[in-house]
Amino acid sequence: MSRLRGKKRAGATVEMAVVTPLLVTMLLGIIEYGWVFAVRQALVSAAREGARTAALPASTEEDVRASIDQVLRPLGLTTYNVQMTHATPANPTETIRIAIPYSDVTLVGGFFGPTNYDLGATCSMRKEGLD
Repeated sequence: MSRLRGKKRAGATVEMAVVTPLLVTMLLGIIEYGWVFAVRQALVSAAREGARTAALPASTEEDVRASIDQVLRPLGLTTYNVQMTHATPANPTETIRIAIPYSDVTLVGGFFGPTNYDLGATCSMRKEGLD
C-alpha cells in the first residue's frame, strides 16, 4: 500500500512539472494583454484630449503636447511620438496621431513574438473659429 501511495505522489509531481510552465505562460499572456489594452486605451484618450485642445481657437502645439502628456505620464509612457495635421480653410480638421513603440510598452519583451511595431491612436476634430 505504501508503494502505491509513493507512485501516486510521484505521478502528481510529474504532472505538476508538465502543467506549471503552461499555466505560467498563460498567466503572463493575460497580464501582457491587459497591460497593452490599458496602454492602447490611454493612447486613444490622449489623442482625443490632444485633438480637443488643438480644436480650440488659440491653442498652440505646446498646449496640445501638454494635454497629451497629462494623460500618458501617469502610466509611465514618455517615449511616444506625436504627429499633428493642422487645420486649413480647405480642411478645417485638426488631426492628432500618437504612436509608441511596442518594445517600450511590453512587460515580457519578445517572449510572445516580435516587438518591432508601434501602438497608435488617431483623433480628428473640427477647428473652432475657421469658417
